[in-house]
Amino acid sequence: MLRKIVIVAAFAALVTVGAASAALGSQRRASQESSTTITLMPGVTYTRAVDFTSRGPIVVDVVTAPKPDGTVYSLGPAVTNGTLRGTDKLTHLEKQLAGRGTTVAIDGDYFDRHTGTPSGIVLQGGVLENQPAAGRSSLGIGADGALTAARVSFAGTWQGNGQPRPLLLNTPKGRFTLYTPAYGTATPSESGVVEAVIGSMPEAQLDTPLDGSVTQVAGGGPTRIPPGGAVLVARGAQSTSQLRAEAPVGQQVEAAQG
Repeated sequence: MLRKIVIVAAFAALVTVGAASAALGSQRRASQESSTTITLMPGVTYTRAVDFTSRGPIVVDVVTAPKPDGTVYSLGPAVTNGTLRGTDKLTHLEKQLAGRGTTVAIDGDYFDRHTGTPSGIVLQGGVLENQPAAGRSSLGIGADGALTAARVSFAGTWQGNGQPRPLLLNTPKGRFTLYTPAYGTATPSESGVVEAVIGSMPEAQLDTPLDGSVTQVAGGGPTRIPPGGAVLVARGAQSTSQLRAEAPVGQQVEAAQG
C-alpha cells in the first residue's frame, strides 16, 4: 500500500530560515557555490543551492514532487500548533503532522518575526484564517492539485443593530477586527479598544454570513477568544462608541467576508 505523502507549505512555523526563494527576485545571482540534490522518496527530491550575491549568500531550498492530486500526494498549508501566532522549527511542525503521512515542509510565506503571524492569506479546509495582503499575489491550491497565483482582495463587514461596518480578520489594524480561534487563545493587548465577545459563531468561510450573539462587552485586551466563537474589537473613539451602541450584550451580530 502506498503511504500518503503530505507536502506542507508552512506559514507561521519558522524560527530559523534559509532564505526565501522570492529573495532571488530582488538580488541578482553572482555565482552558484554549490547545488546538492537528494531523493527523499520515489518521485520526491530535495535540492539545496547556495548562491553568492552582492548582498551575501542566499540558500535556496527546492522540493520537487508529482502533482498533488490529493490521493497519494497532497499539498496544503499548515501553521504552528494550529494557530496563526507563534514560531517553531520546521522539524517540529512535521512531527505534528506525522500521523497524516510522510511529510516534507517548506517555508510558505513571510511572517512577523515577533508574533509569527503570516503576512499573507491562509485558507485551510475552506476556512479563512488570515486575510490576503494588499498588493501581493496569493497562491491557491485546487482540489485537483492545480496551482494558481493571483491577486486576491478582501472585503469584510459586520452589522449589529446599525448599518454595516468595515471589518478585518485576525489583525491588530483598522477600525474593527474579528478575532477567531485561528488567531490564538486571546486577543492582543491594546489600549483604548472595546471588545465584544461572541460566544458561538461559525468558522470564517468566504461569502458565507457568520451569525452569533454578544455575550460580553469589555474595554481593553487581552480578551479570551472562546472556542467556537470570536471577539469583535473596535479602535478609536468613534468606532468604540459604535460598537458599544450597536453590539450590546444579547445583540445578534452578523459578519460577512468575501
